[in-house]
Amino acid sequence: MKKTLIINGHPNSDSFNLGLFEAYKKGALAAGADIREIAIKDLKFNPNLQFGYQQRTELEPDLLDAWEKIKWADHLVWVHPVWWGGLPAITKGFIDRLFLPGFAFQYRENSVWWDKLLSGKTAHIITTLDQPSWYYRLAFGRPSVNQLKKSTLEFCGVKPVKVTYIGPIKNAKLSLRKKWLDKIEKFGENLK
Repeated sequence: MKKTLIINGHPNSDSFNLGLFEAYKKGALAAGADIREIAIKDLKFNPNLQFGYQQRTELEPDLLDAWEKIKWADHLVWVHPVWWGGLPAITKGFIDRLFLPGFAFQYRENSVWWDKLLSGKTAHIITTLDQPSWYYRLAFGRPSVNQLKKSTLEFCGVKPVKVTYIGPIKNAKLSLRKKWLDKIEKFGENLK
């Protein structure tokens, strides 16, 4: 059974993203998966990579613990909303502070190439939208997915990365929200 880490990237405890997070977790636990979780909003850390890559900012204890969970996991499940086409600021800061050279990837000396230090892991991105997913892809080019899937996870060796769009959330009826929760629970049962 895959060791699975579920990461909630929504800063609001009352969000539908928490429901999706819990639905996936429920399904995975029912399937007998070994689960760990991170609610980024609960971590105490500075999300600003204040020196860029010129100087390492020491990682706070919560980030060190989060990194141990990422290293432990075979499968990473990211649940987050799309805001202004991208990730919530706290989720972006979490990635900026943790997915560092020497941790998630390593540039090769005198080369434009790099080593992917998270190879062997898989991921599933579950993202909520206030617009139809087809419109997000066609009109905007799905920037949050490009950022998290291609420019972060795949860059660091995580592959394959599945993406599930949930939306439009705004004005969605309770019956549709229930269908979405059931769908995500099934993904958890099958560890997709």
